[in-house]
Amino acid sequence: MKLRMATTYKNQLLILLFSLSINAFAQYASHSKPNIFIYIADDQNSWDYEIFGNSQVKTQNFDRLVKEGLLFSNAYTTQAVCAPSRSQLFTGLYPMKNGCFANHLPVRNVKDINDFMSELGYEVVLAGKGHIKPNSVFNWTRYFPTNSDRGIPINKVEDYIANAQKPLCIIFSSDLPHGPFPKSNDYNDKPLDYDPTSKRVSSNIGAYKAGYYQNIEDDNAQLGRVLHMLETVSDLDESVFVYISDHGLKGKWSVRETGLKIPMVFRWPKVIAPNTTNDKLVSIVDILPTIVEVSGGKKIESLDGKSLMPMIQNSNTSFRDYIFGIATRQNIQKCYVFPSRSVRDHRYKYVVNYNAKEVVQDNLGSNEHINYFIERGANKFNEVPYEELYDLEADPYEHVNLAKEESFLSIKQKLSNVLNDWMISQNDILVQYKMPIIKPTLHPLDRPSKWNNPKKEYQFTLFSNDYIPSHY
Repeated sequence: MKLRMATTYKNQLLILLFSLSINAFAQYASHSKPNIFIYIADDQNSWDYEIFGNSQVKTQNFDRLVKEGLLFSNAYTTQAVCAPSRSQLFTGLYPMKNGCFANHLPVRNVKDINDFMSELGYEVVLAGKGHIKPNSVFNWTRYFPTNSDRGIPINKVEDYIANAQKPLCIIFSSDLPHGPFPKSNDYNDKPLDYDPTSKRVSSNIGAYKAGYYQNIEDDNAQLGRVLHMLETVSDLDESVFVYISDHGLKGKWSVRETGLKIPMVFRWPKVIAPNTTNDKLVSIVDILPTIVEVSGGKKIESLDGKSLMPMIQNSNTSFRDYIFGIATRQNIQKCYVFPSRSVRDHRYKYVVNYNAKEVVQDNLGSNEHINYFIERGANKFNEVPYEELYDLEADPYEHVNLAKEESFLSIKQKLSNVLNDWMISQNDILVQYKMPIIKPTLHPLDRPSKWNNPKKEYQFTLFSNDYIPSHY
């Protein structure tokens, strides 16, 4: 009798769960053209939110989104720099494939969010920070630049929504908490010692910290104004709202977890259960195919990204086995030739620094001018090893390098093979060239500037044929 009752109860439970799943899917299907809103914070570390444990910052509006939506707790960008990260979001392609694999490089002539969403009947609007190019690729229905006070022009977006004739895809692109950081702020006199990534706790973790926290607070207030505006002039609860940071501040320009890991929240009240978390590995390139599917579009085979809808409908769905990372320091401030690549699975992370001091001699050629800049990059990061391996379960912030530990050699080799295969599939320049140097746009390697100070005898010595061929 007990067995029969237990079986009956189990069957009833399964029926209930199935009916709930069907109901959620039906609701999803009935909203085939919801408005899509994406909010991008700029340079905010994934742990610098009150709900994630940092009580020194006030982020009540982001915390609200987490409580009302689905948090992807293992979300990543492939490159921890502004333009490359945003280019991934808007193209659904990794940096090498879309062309923006260093800051300020233009995206190739590929389909982007404007093309995909306009084909589905949407108006596609960017409001706030642009920082992507060229305009010939990113053909927005409307673009509202950042205000003079660095704020998103919310009032202009509000007027636009009120008169819109089609469903909307609007990207709110914040210029905060990215620097410059205000010297006068509410955090100057407070001990700022929160940094879970550091072995050392300090009361002064960099002079920028107080200003950075002020910018976080200001950005969170701006997020609140955006949400209030959408509740006023649009049906927010019928819409999909996505929140991300483009990358972390602390690990910017690197392949460190502190730079690549990002917050990602989906809010869709009629479909997504509130206050839920998914710990599967996901990427910023997955957002575009997701909103395309949400809007009634078909699967796009040409993208690197995959729709998150299967996981939104079932949290146990298998998704990504690996997350990849790239770092290119050329064209950014001091212009050092020091490319890195990484891959992580659900536990381990493998990193290769291709111009490490221990291998730099293998990267040199016959051109002494090129050799100078290659050696300069290796010397700048002379303590960084060629290979790194981390157990992220035991060591989430990559303090203990296991690459030379014999017991981990098989894990390292497996991840090395995965990374190499991915680089080949992406047509990575490191596969094609011994130690490529890319053509800079803003900060040439051989030009002196406030960021760059090459030796005088090597200034103005590089010519166009010294750089790898590029698409622009």
